[in-house]
Amino acid sequence: MQRILISTVAACLLCAALTTRAQESPLGTVDRVTGTLKKIKDGGVVRIGHRENSLPFSFLDDAKRPVGYSIDLCLAIVEDVADELGAEELRVTYRPVTPENRFVLVQTGEIDLECGSTTANVERRKLVAFSPIIFITGTKLLVPKDSPIRSYRDLKGKTVAVTRGTTNAAAIQSLSEKQRIGANFVSASEHREAFDLLATGKADALANDEVLLYALVAETRTRERFRITGDFLSYDPYAIAFRKDDLPFAAVVERTFRRLAESREIVWIYDKWFTKRLQSGIRLDLPMSPQLEEIFRGLGLPE
Repeated sequence: MQRILISTVAACLLCAALTTRAQESPLGTVDRVTGTLKKIKDGGVVRIGHRENSLPFSFLDDAKRPVGYSIDLCLAIVEDVADELGAEELRVTYRPVTPENRFVLVQTGEIDLECGSTTANVERRKLVAFSPIIFITGTKLLVPKDSPIRSYRDLKGKTVAVTRGTTNAAAIQSLSEKQRIGANFVSASEHREAFDLLATGKADALANDEVLLYALVAETRTRERFRITGDFLSYDPYAIAFRKDDLPFAAVVERTFRRLAESREIVWIYDKWFTKRLQSGIRLDLPMSPQLEEIFRGLGLPE
């Protein structure tokens, strides 16, 4: 499968972007026991925001429990938060989030970590802080196998399904406008709902991150019906979101990723969700890209 090529310099810049200025937090002045850490210490609970159908990052298993690659990474952060606070155990609660409300819930403190398939870009860093990068992907198109659509240039007069509040929706809509393609758009609140618009013939194409399209096709067992096509239309590095301007909490998050990288546990977690067979029986067979491996090496992953 085609991969996005990025330079080592870009990867280093992405890792360095976690660092933020120590400013006053909306939850208190920044020190070791204020802000998010104080909130967690006082309540004894970490609130995790999760997606319900962003396989394999954050989704519900057969028992309706939140699981996935991003969830495992967030639970590792919870372990280090407990160590930081000297707590024997912290309770974890889960709250479903959507692309439209996830950042508001982080900003208001209703969730402490947003564990999904969220792109960390410049505009979003104005709203929230992000962990080091956990995955790299980009927008592509999913179309029926017999569709004449081979790239975004073939979307003139066609209907494209998108998920509201995503970088994919913004990318394809902006491209259509700038290139005067004249595509029509229908939107959904979640990825599976957007896929259903394509599957039921209400859309000619679905624009989403390549990895999510790959997962949707695998999950629905429709590889014989659909194909992924075209060039990458955006660059989407995923990360875990949390409240900005909270340097002590950000330090714990970064320390977690360095621990996972140095011990190679982050590779084990990746393989668990991307190369091994999932509980549902499907296997994505997506080895770690050289670009993501380079980012993890910057965090301490051994050669």
